[in-house]
Amino acid sequence: MAHNTRVSADLDAPPITRILADFVASHPSRGWDAGVEKEAHRTFVNWVGCAIGAARHPTVEAALAAVQELMPSAQASILGRPERVDMASAALLNGITSHTFDFDDTHLKTIIHPAGPVASAALALAEHTGATGRELIDALVLGIDVACRVGNMVYPEHYDRGWHITGSTGMLGAAAACARLLRLDAQRTTMALGLAASQPIGFREQFGSMTKPFHPGGAARVGLSAALMAKHGFTSSPRAIEAARGMAQTYSTKCAWDEITDALGQRFEISFNTYKPFACGIVIHPSIDGCVQLRNAHRLQAQDIERIDLKVHPLVLELTGKRSPGSGLEGKFSVYHACAAGIFFGQAGEAEFADAIVTRADVMALRERINATIDERIGEASADVTITCRDGRELHVFVEHAIGSIKCPMSDTDLERKFHGLVDAVLGAAQADRVIRACTSIAVAPDLGAFAAMTRP
Repeated sequence: MAHNTRVSADLDAPPITRILADFVASHPSRGWDAGVEKEAHRTFVNWVGCAIGAARHPTVEAALAAVQELMPSAQASILGRPERVDMASAALLNGITSHTFDFDDTHLKTIIHPAGPVASAALALAEHTGATGRELIDALVLGIDVACRVGNMVYPEHYDRGWHITGSTGMLGAAAACARLLRLDAQRTTMALGLAASQPIGFREQFGSMTKPFHPGGAARVGLSAALMAKHGFTSSPRAIEAARGMAQTYSTKCAWDEITDALGQRFEISFNTYKPFACGIVIHPSIDGCVQLRNAHRLQAQDIERIDLKVHPLVLELTGKRSPGSGLEGKFSVYHACAAGIFFGQAGEAEFADAIVTRADVMALRERINATIDERIGEASADVTITCRDGRELHVFVEHAIGSIKCPMSDTDLERKFHGLVDAVLGAAQADRVIRACTSIAVAPDLGAFAAMTRP
């Protein structure tokens, strides 16, 4: 009976893979409004900052050492580093760096971090092939649209099964972006998407380890390789995404096909991209925001606080319920540490998730006075925060939409400040400023070689 149901579902499914391929192959350059164009540039700025900022992290050193053992040819740049490697390895490494701090962009509807896989693959290929900045931005918009529409189709059931949705949809976005840059026709773009669909990457079990940022890097490398193989005639199923035993129906019980086709080419998912003010899991942001608001409004210090009570969506404790993190990477998945950092420092940037901060005695002591409970009535984007002070005051705030959300977005100035906070230590303030100016006008760059050189120390 189940077998017949699966076959029926296959026959009823629209040709999603080919629809997406036709869209990527034929949509006109800059076929979107000024808001989409601006958000593409903001996305690029944020991604470059995150990638350069993590360029010297031990995660990157370890990955780079492994790549260099393969004796790669110098085809593309690693943002924030002097080395050049083959383009597949550049896609891998830039994908790793851009997600290492957990500070990258977020498509809130799906919790996908879309630039990591898509921009990392596209820039590596564009630098090697001599593509223009216009071609890069076109590929970024279209690739992110593919990844996020597929995410819309299967979220949250797919995510709830344990997949890290950034990696498990990102390879499709990366393949689409690279197919566009290679000017593949719809048939070969279909093959690229089909080959990428067989290589979903990443499980949520890896959160808090170096393997989590590997997921977008691995997805970038998969997508780039799939597009190159399709260019040379490598074949795949033309129904790899939608078939009964294809990607979507294999790894999700929800397959909302209309999420792929609805307003395709008119509504672009990059328009709904957001940028993090805090360097940790997005579901913690409302709680941090609430703690920082109360801290600043009442000039609180840690010693003033008797306890902090959080009411949160169930996903907060599922994803970030680490009560006693032992490292900075684990701290990014601890609502307790993140809120303690917000109280101590008034912010929760990358510095506040350093190993030394996570294991600091006074921070650990405040962490023990924070309690988080699930409230099914509270949405993923919200948090209820109550601070009880030792002098008897009870302070409360309900955060409906945290800073950095669609409803309360980071401004261009906020993004520049974040960029400098990440990049100045790697490139210096003056060079960082030149890079951010180049990012904001990347669409008019005649090629990406000069830009890539600018990102190297």
